[in-house]
Amino acid sequence: MVMLETPQLEACSLPDAEDVIVKRSRLRWHRHWRFVRRRGKFIAGLCIICLFYFTAIFADFLAPYDYRTQSRREPLAPSTAVRFRDAGGNIHPRPFIYERRVVNAFERRYVESTERVFPICFFARGYSYRLFGLFKTDVHLFGVSGVGRIDVPRVNLLGTDASGRDRLSRLIVSTRFSLIVGPAGMLLASALGIFLGCISGYVGRRTDALLMRAADTMIALPMLVLILAARAAFPLALPPARAVLLLVTIFTVVGWAEMSRLARGQVLALRQREFVLAAVGLGLSPARILFRHILPNASRPLVVQASLMLPTFLLAETALSFLGVGLQEPEASWGNMLAAAGDINLLRESGFVLLTPAIALLLFVLGARLLSDGSN
Repeated sequence: MVMLETPQLEACSLPDAEDVIVKRSRLRWHRHWRFVRRRGKFIAGLCIICLFYFTAIFADFLAPYDYRTQSRREPLAPSTAVRFRDAGGNIHPRPFIYERRVVNAFERRYVESTERVFPICFFARGYSYRLFGLFKTDVHLFGVSGVGRIDVPRVNLLGTDASGRDRLSRLIVSTRFSLIVGPAGMLLASALGIFLGCISGYVGRRTDALLMRAADTMIALPMLVLILAARAAFPLALPPARAVLLLVTIFTVVGWAEMSRLARGQVLALRQREFVLAAVGLGLSPARILFRHILPNASRPLVVQASLMLPTFLLAETALSFLGVGLQEPEASWGNMLAAAGDINLLRESGFVLLTPAIALLLFVLGARLLSDGSN
């Protein structure tokens, strides 16, 4: 009797649970890293834009002082020196400043008094404001203890202007006006231009001719000159809310033409495509065909055109305030802060401080362009 030997099966070792978790986490990390590399521009632009709007929303909290408060003892003062080592060589765990006083107002020379140190603290008490327009508080990101007293100096990280107002506080608060007027005008002008361009390209004939001749007329006129002329027709002294509404309206009226011509060309190029003809054959309404089938396929060039319009509107708002026909003093905007850069002597002494509004404008436009390029 032949005995058959049954082969013995080797035990299969299952992977440990920890190994599976590690492999899955590595795979998830590689996917996130590929997304970051693929959408690096989008993420960078989004971070810059979010930083600016965070600054605009929490401007009162971030600003150490009221942007309208004047300090007649410190006109055109330089940036405050923040120190950790005092005059005696002792190191302090918290940053501090010295009190300073002007010794020559004509030459703008200041000297520091090293007799007493004033520590800088976070979440300091200052002027009262309403957070989100609802909650009354006086807490600020940083400041000097005992602020509001006569014997307590102010920490001016960017110095002061000719009226003794803190430049850093004005720069932070000015983001509100500039970031409302420019983007809001761009969005409304783009929406109006896309709407009129879609109607012109899809309806055709007399409507197309009428709308495109109006667009050609607007394009032929210099935009900045047209904006200045339209703004000059209204009173110079306007409250901030009315100034925002007026400038946004002007930007919308004069800025729709280029977007409308681009939208018209996209509609004309797509209206004979197979999917559009199929939608027409199914009996869909023209509005549904335009905004459900044609417009989504034309979105990329329209987004790029909108990102190109944003710097134009921001520069126009800055130019209006720079020339004195935009937001009026004592309100703060990037344009009226840049007006101080017209003094060559000040520009030579503290060029970086005076040009911080221009740097902020450059960074915001860069973030908008990165956001637009990364989304395509």
